[in-house]
Amino acid sequence: MNFNNIIVEKQTNILYITINRPKNLNALNSETISELSQAIDLVNDDKEIRAAILTGAGEKAFVAGADIKEFASFNVAEGKHLAANGQAILFDKIEQSQKPFIACVNGYALGGGCELAMACHIRIASPNALFGLPEVSLGLIPGYGGTQRLVQLVGKGKALQMLMTAEMVKAEEALDLGLVTDVVAFGDLKETAEKLVKKISKNAPLAVAKAIQAVNAFNEDGVDGFKKEIELFGECFDTKDFVEGTTAFIEKRKAEFKGK
Repeated sequence: MNFNNIIVEKQTNILYITINRPKNLNALNSETISELSQAIDLVNDDKEIRAAILTGAGEKAFVAGADIKEFASFNVAEGKHLAANGQAILFDKIEQSQKPFIACVNGYALGGGCELAMACHIRIASPNALFGLPEVSLGLIPGYGGTQRLVQLVGKGKALQMLMTAEMVKAEEALDLGLVTDVVAFGDLKETAEKLVKKISKNAPLAVAKAIQAVNAFNEDGVDGFKKEIELFGECFDTKDFVEGTTAFIEKRKAEFKGK
């Protein structure tokens, strides 16, 4: 599959996705969002792929924001559609992916870029990374789930401060806040992400998927997360991976999971 704004490369059990608009600091336009949505389908449809690693081209930016020129003249209805469509085909789609997405944040992750990183399951950053949701400086608020996911990650007080002041936080502060899980040298981002995938890949694929579902249930309207956990826990008992995992444990050998 050929893309104009992203580079997609499969290596063994990982799909590497690079947003490739460095002259625009990898800003998200409608075409890029559509292409990323297609890349998510590639991840979920390929049984060999265990995880995706998402980053931006160059050292300056992961994604420096949305392409403001595309929506500067929008009315209320068009604005609502922009946010709803983006959430549905990209941001929510990443969060709900049955396979983990790891964001390697190199440089600016602002506005839609910060929202994209937060939609991923794990975030690691280079020391020059900067996170922020500066939409209020444009007369807007985040529209791709940023107000919700930021609260989940850093807490209500810090989230409101960042949202209302449009301030950016550096990588080390992002680590302290829980916005990222690790800060490593730019040249080590890929290797660090690959080590995480290696650890994840040792475990049962269906169980990993159900763990994602269970965590996501925490914020689903009308869903009791504890009951959802019980349901998903029970479903695990109907998988061959459960049989293999428990048998391997009893026999003191390494499990060989098939994702069935």
